[in-house]
Amino acid sequence: MTGPLQVVLGTISVLFLIVAVVLAYRAVRAMVRIIRTGQPDSTRNGPVGPRLKTLAVESLGHTRMLKWSAIGAAHWFVFVGFYGLFLTLVEAFGEVWNPAFHLPLIGEWGLWNLFADLIGAGTILGILYLIYRRQKDHPRRQGRTSRFAGSNEGRGYFVEAVVLTVGVCILLIRALKISSDLTDAPAWSHPVSGLVATVLPNSPTLLSVVAFVKIVVSLAWLVVISRILNMGVAWHRFSAFFNIYWKRNDDGSVALGPLQPMTSNGKPIDFEDPGEDDVFGRGKIEDFTWKGMLDFTTCTECGRCQSQCPAWNTGKPLSPKMVIMDLRDHLYAKAPYLLGEKTAAETAPDYDVLKPSDEQVWASGYARIEGTNDAQAHRPLVGTLEEGGVIDPDVLWSCTNCGACVEQCPVDIEHVDHIEDMRRYQVLIESNFPSEAGVMLRNLENRGNPWGVSPSTREDWIKEVDFEVRMADGPLPYDVEYLFWVGCAGAIDDRAKKVTKAVAELLHTAGVEFAVLGSGETCSGDPARRMGNEFVFQMMAQENVETLNGVFEGRVPGTRKIVTTCPHCFNSLGKEYPQVGGEYEVVHHTQLLSQLVAEGRLTPVTPVDRKVTYHDPCFLGRHNKVYTPPREILDSVQGLSTQEMHRCKDRGFCCGAGGARMWMEEKIGKRINVERTEEALGLDPDVISTACPFCITMLSDALTSKKQNGEAAEHVEVLDVSQILLRSMAPVGTPGTEHGAEVGTADDDIAGTGSAATGHSQA
Repeated sequence: MTGPLQVVLGTISVLFLIVAVVLAYRAVRAMVRIIRTGQPDSTRNGPVGPRLKTLAVESLGHTRMLKWSAIGAAHWFVFVGFYGLFLTLVEAFGEVWNPAFHLPLIGEWGLWNLFADLIGAGTILGILYLIYRRQKDHPRRQGRTSRFAGSNEGRGYFVEAVVLTVGVCILLIRALKISSDLTDAPAWSHPVSGLVATVLPNSPTLLSVVAFVKIVVSLAWLVVISRILNMGVAWHRFSAFFNIYWKRNDDGSVALGPLQPMTSNGKPIDFEDPGEDDVFGRGKIEDFTWKGMLDFTTCTECGRCQSQCPAWNTGKPLSPKMVIMDLRDHLYAKAPYLLGEKTAAETAPDYDVLKPSDEQVWASGYARIEGTNDAQAHRPLVGTLEEGGVIDPDVLWSCTNCGACVEQCPVDIEHVDHIEDMRRYQVLIESNFPSEAGVMLRNLENRGNPWGVSPSTREDWIKEVDFEVRMADGPLPYDVEYLFWVGCAGAIDDRAKKVTKAVAELLHTAGVEFAVLGSGETCSGDPARRMGNEFVFQMMAQENVETLNGVFEGRVPGTRKIVTTCPHCFNSLGKEYPQVGGEYEVVHHTQLLSQLVAEGRLTPVTPVDRKVTYHDPCFLGRHNKVYTPPREILDSVQGLSTQEMHRCKDRGFCCGAGGARMWMEEKIGKRINVERTEEALGLDPDVISTACPFCITMLSDALTSKKQNGEAAEHVEVLDVSQILLRSMAPVGTPGTEHGAEVGTADDDIAGTGSAATGHSQA
């Protein structure tokens, strides 16, 4: 069946294949060389088994993509079609010469044909749905709220067109084989193409033409991406496997929780004796590790991170997607200089003439300087438009470290780590950060707390409870089960002190022996670390570890227990202190209280007739995956009705205080805490509950503003989960509950639900 047309088409196909393979090889080699210019990172090497398991689960199972169910399912068919039907491309090279060609061994195998038929049809349907969603969610319709705002739409259209064309060609070839009587595969193995065949002619020549179109489109795609190394929407089909395999945590968890120690040349920096060549943070694109550069390369521009980002959703310039895109585009534009192929002039150009592009305006740093040139080589990583910066300072400092971007990213990009590494350079080397945060840093260094109050203030709350609170003085007696880490907010802030007293009373009621450090406690260092001042964090962490090791002296692992009400302290003590030699069993108060309720040591008896919506603190939920215990506590309280906000659990919306934003002014866009409070008030609750002192402050402040404007009922409160539990502990009929966390002062208000003392917004 080979005629002159087949010879011509076959010859062109082979020549095109040679050109495409050569270009692809050169592209991959260049990409590998560029990524290898990054700093070493030896933490990604093993163990191999768990990493391979994670790779298999996330890729074949599409577990991260399926967080968006319909889109994830559509993408799964496209994914399986791309790799699973690669052999149909191999077969097309035979069909273009001979329409009757079949793959050896499996060409007429029924199961292979059924797989190809169903996945081919699934690929077409999947890409059609993804095309529909791109248009439905397009920025021209949704503006800034579109997850595709800032993405390279033309590249997305190109990839979608290629996938659709190839998918259609696969089914047409199979259908033409049936209509031309060129296959002996059983009828049950081609249910879809069999139907299509009923409307197609008997034309082997047309089959060869369609096979040729399939080859040309596939190879054209390969040639195009070989010429555009920063085309993440296409390259992620290959780089995503490596990015998932080398993700930060070998257990498969996302890169949240602890920040990583500062490293230089692949080794942790010794702050007591740093090396002369040590690089503090990331001040230039080449300061990132090779894994960071792989992250940038792998970005698909899907915008899931952007759609979940609290900063972007409240009108701020930070888009996690565009941060990664800008770093990627800058990396590949500067690559010739990194590889030594070009040498930049000694003096930096004048950046005053730069103008942001019309498409991405000031939210995108890369758009300010395009192409490979000396300006690209000299530009600072973080800087204003006038300074030619890749990332605008307002972008960098808008981040709350909430982790929504990392949680949603389908290819495991580590946005928060990269943002924090850039902050570290700005703080430690450039001393360039929001001025109001400098007050917090000075207070930490001088007084050991962000507020700058006297350390003796930490013991004031103890005087306000009517039972003895043991103070740790040297090693804890063995009858003391927990050290209660009160935290700065819990000891100093009036609203958080109510929570501290509620938790202390509940532990006392349950017969849990605990002790506190009192004035011997200092800040965990979390605000300094999230701000970027790793030096202050290391100093405070080592000081606290020395104190805690003294308290737990002689105790074996498993008996060095700490309970805390602050998720930020919970994260630092439990996840970050092991980096400086502090190994403890740290639990959040909601975990311990939930356990005590389950064991019957705390028994809620008084119905609380209130409607409650629970706000997930980012550092308790996304960063540490503690979602269930707070809800279990609320479920244990009789009379309480609960309703989830639309954005909850791993999609919970930040209060705005994380990433040291608690100590910075929010000058751009809508206030994040107002956005979250409005979402909560939309459910018409009586109580907005949470489990974090920072969240209580932020939500209470927003609620106060809403009450003043008449946009919220006066009875609505913000309460910690522990306060609600304490309300339910009073025996039915008891007149008042004036003990504990000042809940219930009215004689006829048994559960304290109308107590002015729980009106946190008044503090």
